[in-house]
Amino acid sequence: MKIFAPKENDPIETRASLDPAAVKKLVGLGAEVVVESGIGEQCDHPDASYEEAGASVTSDRAGLLGSADIVTRIRKPSDEEVAQLKEGMIHISFLDPFNESELLGKFAEAKSTAISLEMIPRTTLAQKMDAISSQANLAGYVAVITAANRMNSIFPMMMTPAGTISPAKVFVLGIGVAGLQAIATAKRLGARVTAFDVRAEALEQAESLGAKALRIDLGETSGTDQGYAKELTPEQLQKQQEAQAKVCAQSDVVITTAKVFGRKPPILIKKDVVDSMQHGAVIVDLAAETGGNVEGVTPGEETVTENGVKLVGLANFEGHVSKHASQVLAANFANMIEHFWDEENKMFKIDLEDEIQQGCVITHDGAVVHERFKGE
Repeated sequence: MKIFAPKENDPIETRASLDPAAVKKLVGLGAEVVVESGIGEQCDHPDASYEEAGASVTSDRAGLLGSADIVTRIRKPSDEEVAQLKEGMIHISFLDPFNESELLGKFAEAKSTAISLEMIPRTTLAQKMDAISSQANLAGYVAVITAANRMNSIFPMMMTPAGTISPAKVFVLGIGVAGLQAIATAKRLGARVTAFDVRAEALEQAESLGAKALRIDLGETSGTDQGYAKELTPEQLQKQQEAQAKVCAQSDVVITTAKVFGRKPPILIKKDVVDSMQHGAVIVDLAAETGGNVEGVTPGEETVTENGVKLVGLANFEGHVSKHASQVLAANFANMIEHFWDEENKMFKIDLEDEIQQGCVITHDGAVVHERFKGE
C-alpha cells in the first residue's frame, strides 16, 4: 500500500504530516512511503533524512496524489486536488467538516474515503491518534512564550538590591489541553496564574497545577461528549464576562483558548474590558483563526490598542515549534494507520462498525457516511 505525504502549500503552514520517525514505523509495517521533496524543510528534516528512514522522495505531486492509496496531510486540499485522487483511496487530514460541506461532497464524488482528524473520538483507545490534543498542547506552550516575548517586563518575581520585582499576573480563559499547558508553562516561568473554565472539573485541574481558580456561579454547565465546553446562555455569558473583566484589569497577560466545536468561538473579552487593561498588557487569542474570543482582535495579525494593550491574533501557534509539532502529529498519523493496519494484506482496513472510524470517517464509497453530515 502506497502512502504519500505531500508538502503543505498553505504559506502559514510549517509542519509536516510525516517525519522520519513516522516513516520508519510505516515502512516497518510493510507500507511504501513517498514524500514530496521539501516536506520537512521548515521543521528541520531535510529530504535525506526521509530517504534514510526508508521513504522515496519525489517532486511529482500530481502523479502521487493520483496513485497513492493513502494521503496524509495537515491542511484541507483544494477541490482540484481532490479531483486528482484515485478512486477508493484514503485521505487523512484536518477537514473542518462542520464548515466544509462542499468539500465533503467533492470527496464523495471522487469516491475517496475522507478521514477528519478533528472528529477522532476523545476516548482512551483513540488518545494515541488525537491530533487536536497533541497540537493544542504545544499551542498552549507557545502562547505563553509569545506573551513573554511581547511584554516589556518579566514573568518571575526577583528580589534584587535595588528592590523586589513582582511576578507577572497571567489569566488563562479556557482550561482544555491548551489552557492546562499555558498554566503549566506560565507557572514554570514564575508567573502568578488565575484560570477560568465553565467546567468544575477543569477548575480542579487548574488548581492541581498551582493556578488560582476563578469560580463563578453560572448555574448548570457541562462538557460535550468530545470533551469541549458547551455553549453558554446569554445570561451565563454576561455573568462570566463581568467577573472576568475584574481579573483582566489586573492582569499583565490574558490567554484565551475557548473554542466551541464546530461553531464560531464566543466573545469572552469585549472592547470595554480591553480598554480597562493596563498599558503594555498582552492578550493572546488562541481562537483568533476561527473568529476569536477577543473583540477587536485581527485574525493572523498583532495589533496595539489606543491604550497600549497588545492583541496577538496569530494563527498556527503550534507551527512556531514546527519540529516538535510535526513529531507528535506524525506520530498521530502513524498510530492511526498502525491501529487499523491489516498485517496479512498490508493495508489500512476500513471498518465503519468500528467506534473510532464511526467518529472520524466522513465519506466512503461515493457517499457521505458520517451520521452528523449526511444530507448536508
